[in-house]
Amino acid sequence: MSNSADSPGTGSSPVRRRGFRPVRVLTAGVFALAGLIFFTSFNTAKGTNIRTDDSLLKLSDLIHERSHKNGALEESNGALRGDIESLAERDDGRTEAEDDQLADLEHRAGTQELKGEAVTVTLDDAPPNATAKLPGYPEPQPDYLVIHQQDLQAVVNAMWQGGAEGIKVMDQRLISTSAVRCVGNTLILQGRVYSPPYRITAVGDPEKLKDALAASPAIQNYMVYVNVYGLGWKVEDEGPVTLPGYSGTVDLHHAKPVE
Repeated sequence: MSNSADSPGTGSSPVRRRGFRPVRVLTAGVFALAGLIFFTSFNTAKGTNIRTDDSLLKLSDLIHERSHKNGALEESNGALRGDIESLAERDDGRTEAEDDQLADLEHRAGTQELKGEAVTVTLDDAPPNATAKLPGYPEPQPDYLVIHQQDLQAVVNAMWQGGAEGIKVMDQRLISTSAVRCVGNTLILQGRVYSPPYRITAVGDPEKLKDALAASPAIQNYMVYVNVYGLGWKVEDEGPVTLPGYSGTVDLHHAKPVE
């Protein structure tokens, strides 16, 4: 037995069967997804242009912005420290011997200016299109063509070994808690960021400093890359220079007694 929906009745119009149409469902899904994307985009941008909004800085821009801010804070800290020392000198109740002892401690801590003969070492990345200049060496990997943290540290260590009285990396004085760190192809030193070429200046006996640089095994290894791939290396006698005193914080946040 059949009904009128299954077969055309006599004297009446045929009844059409409504079938399942995937195209309609797909179209509705596309519109729903588009609406979700628009809503998410608006919610993320909060009414701003997310492609050109200046508040969305690149990470490198943020790092350089913080670096400049740290530099300004260091200068302000140094000025305040100078004011404090000037006020303390008016009537501090110290004896002359105590003043001499304090001056010696400040000299060794690196918080005061240091004058003397100096040697400067400059390190720089190799040209990006560098090739092996000597036979028997492989073509360079990108890692071969940039200055690494161990290269900078090797120069600093050699200068201390050579009797340096004080060392400046770029425009900052090193102290006992200073850490030379590299992130990518940039140097981060005491909260500030630098790009190559890197300049390291040491006050001391120039001949002893240069002898210590030449005797360092780590620097001898670096010189292979200088000669083969063109990494930058320059040693210069600076003559009399004045290294700035360290003006940052000297607080130790983590300390452990020597056993």
